[in-house]
Amino acid sequence: MGDLRIKDLVVEYASGGQTIRPIDGLDLEIAAGSLVIVLGPSGCGKTTLLSCLGGILSPTDGRIQFGDVEVTSIDRRGLTAYRRHTVGLVFQAFNLVASLTALENVMVPMWAAKWPRRLARARARELLTQVGLQERMTHRPGDLSGGEQQRVTVARALALDPPLILADEPTAHLDFARVKEVLRLLRELATGERIVVVATHDTRILPLADHVIELAPPLASADREPETVHLTRGAVLSEQGSAGELIYVVTDGELEVVRELADGGEELLKSVHPGDYCGEIGPWLRMPRLATVRARTDATVVGYSVQAFREKFGTFTEPHHLEDLEIDTGHSAVGFVGFVDAPRLTKQRRCLR
Repeated sequence: MGDLRIKDLVVEYASGGQTIRPIDGLDLEIAAGSLVIVLGPSGCGKTTLLSCLGGILSPTDGRIQFGDVEVTSIDRRGLTAYRRHTVGLVFQAFNLVASLTALENVMVPMWAAKWPRRLARARARELLTQVGLQERMTHRPGDLSGGEQQRVTVARALALDPPLILADEPTAHLDFARVKEVLRLLRELATGERIVVVATHDTRILPLADHVIELAPPLASADREPETVHLTRGAVLSEQGSAGELIYVVTDGELEVVRELADGGEELLKSVHPGDYCGEIGPWLRMPRLATVRARTDATVVGYSVQAFREKFGTFTEPHHLEDLEIDTGHSAVGFVGFVDAPRLTKQRRCLR
């Protein structure tokens, strides 16, 4: 269908007497055939952005254009047609009908579109085979694993062959063994004219992405006092995927920085000793943590805001361990196309390559 273009997108709403802008001035251009990751912690606006792209939520301001369709200017009837024929939704909670088989669940969108039952059944069989469920078509959701249910939702989203797939936290309820198959499937779907947009806080999908949009909370206040943290051996200081506000300097003991892998294992990135620091990438790039930091021994650390760290230890132009986070997708570089905070957009560009 074409490229996805977003210009000056603003979403604003009132909460508790205050005006909240989870998205403020987002500009984005994505080519057809791309896998886009909207990455960030819970509550940062990921689902809000997907809702705007899917024609479910009208933004306060700005423009969304997908191919020749200007989504933000079409009427209610036009939005209904857009959602039905252009958008496929993969829900976090699966939203399968418990009384229907996998085959029948995939047929639901085609029934709504008035497809003949014979054609709908043939199409559903084809899609379930495509996602590897040819032996599970007659099983109901309660008899399927989490990974199998998620694949049924993907097949259902593809029922009308939409050029835009929107997936909201597709790995949230999956164990490590099932995550890899779902991530690979999403990567395979982003081909030809189709664009796949995935909202997640799961950084395991990053190596597969063409573009990453960072939605993150604001940085810690510059006048925030340093925080001393005492850790026992094995205690976690910060988790991969969590919001990053502080840079940690080790004063005693030893830490280890590890990255969780899609297969359930982990990779040791570095050890941190007294006088060293870690955790700078999250607050420096305004993004969730890309690794987990835990105590290898009993340890004491001091956490600093970015500004406080610079004032005490000097300025760093970029994280000195950024090379550890180089990502090779095998098909293109991972482009970090935007860093969105609340309440405004920081227009930065970075490519980890």
